[in-house]
Amino acid sequence: MLDEIRKQAYDAADELCHIAKLQPGELLAVGCSSSEIAGEHIGTHSNQEIARAVFSAIAEAAAPRGVLLAAQCCEHLNRALIVELSTAKQFGLAPVNVVPQPKAGGAFATAAYQAFAAPTAVETLQNLAAAGLDIGATLIGMHLRPVAVPVRLHTSHIGHAILIAARTRPKFIGGCRAVYNENLL
Repeated sequence: MLDEIRKQAYDAADELCHIAKLQPGELLAVGCSSSEIAGEHIGTHSNQEIARAVFSAIAEAAAPRGVLLAAQCCEHLNRALIVELSTAKQFGLAPVNVVPQPKAGGAFATAAYQAFAAPTAVETLQNLAAAGLDIGATLIGMHLRPVAVPVRLHTSHIGHAILIAARTRPKFIGGCRAVYNENLL
């Protein structure tokens, strides 16, 4: 079961990075309910083994591209995010003092905190994420840039959890006479 979950997570992250044309230094926000992956209700059965498998697979897909990860905590930590300290500094995000736990932050955020070289929590990404993966209805939209575009991936579930993906694009401005750059759509 873990091998299949890991493959689904890798495939989803890899495909989203490709479709969203994520560049080195861009942020990928990920919310993940290990409970939902296991077929339980969100927040009821945190599973560290599942969370570690999903986090490592997503990190494996993102790393060669230089894509930076932000792991969303659950609502008990107000959906704060776990990032590398260097990522927080790069984007001017103020660290906050909290260490996620499986029942206060979630198993996925805990796995990220344990896997990162220098983890820190931040309250918000200030709408800086270029793309996002929402595994199990964790509500990541608040972290994405203002114009989010749904992405239908070949992988629609990770385990039992529904997977929703999004990329972002620049806003269209200028009205009917404006000309737009097709590469930014």
